Amino acid sequence: MVNLARGTLAALAGVVLYTSSSMANPSVWRYEWPTTDFDKTSIDFRDIISGGPPKDGIPPIDDPQFRPVSEIDHLADTEPVIGLFVNGEQKAYPLQVLMWHEIVNDEIGGVPVTVTFCPLCNTTIVFDRRLDGRVLDFGTTGKLRFSDLVMYDRQTETWWQQFLGEAIVGELTGSVLKIIPARVESFANFKERAPNGLVLVPARERGRAYGNNPYRGYDSSSRPFLFRGALPTEVAPLSRVVVLSINGTREAWSLNLLREKRRVEIGDGIVIHWEPGQNSALDASVISRGVDIGNVTVIRETADGPEDVAYSVDFAFAFTAFFPDSPIHN
Repeated sequence: MVNLARGTLAALAGVVLYTSSSMANPSVWRYEWPTTDFDKTSIDFRDIISGGPPKDGIPPIDDPQFRPVSEIDHLADTEPVIGLFVNGEQKAYPLQVLMWHEIVNDEIGGVPVTVTFCPLCNTTIVFDRRLDGRVLDFGTTGKLRFSDLVMYDRQTETWWQQFLGEAIVGELTGSVLKIIPARVESFANFKERAPNGLVLVPARERGRAYGNNPYRGYDSSSRPFLFRGALPTEVAPLSRVVVLSINGTREAWSLNLLREKRRVEIGDGIVIHWEPGQNSALDASVISRGVDIGNVTVIRETADGPEDVAYSVDFAFAFTAFFPDSPIHN
């Protein structure tokens, strides 16, 4: 998606939403998706719209390239990365790369993973891509639901909702991927935790405008792009919330609350921490100049020491869209 002025974004959103009901038609989709089973679904097709690009028009990374932390000089200390630690291996996936690819199919510590980032919802989630004895790999459909990335697996061409990790259209409908705990953190924090870690680098440095943000000013917009549905009443739609599962239900805490409290205990030994020092990836035209939104960590304090808890930092509108009856603590 190209960088557009806010007025143009709003106008384009109106056009897309107006025409989306006619586009939500499996008989049309079958030309591009001949092997997807559109007779199996858990959603209303009218909720799906085109995001603009075709299938894999936003190309996932299938052969990720890494360099040691000590060799990285193109990332500012405050730039956001997804820090992933699995079975003694540590990797960082910079959002300046994920911004242009959205999906990385990788393996870390012997575990096949899919690292995902949806810019329109600000949602980063890492999934274990093993399911029922086979390893899936994922691509982008070019479709959105509630402004969130709809992925697909190449093995069955089932469509998956990134925000939920759930199959929503096709053979595997109803299946859910396991989420692996990861941190969205500043590069400085990752370097401190993993001085011998590896960092994802582009296969071709000039293949995309890495380091630039094509969604300039998006996280200070009054309304989300390519979205229709109810908006949250507790907080601004594009304010950030920290989302995690508590006893099987999703709850959210506003970033403003965490910035004020710095530490919030939520029971069962789980503690949310906030500290300054991380750029927004969706503010300035250059990511390293983005406003400071801070670092969030979620840990469970145990007798054996702290352990990471899976969480995501999302725009509030997306949380409300997928969990309309769940609270936002503010």
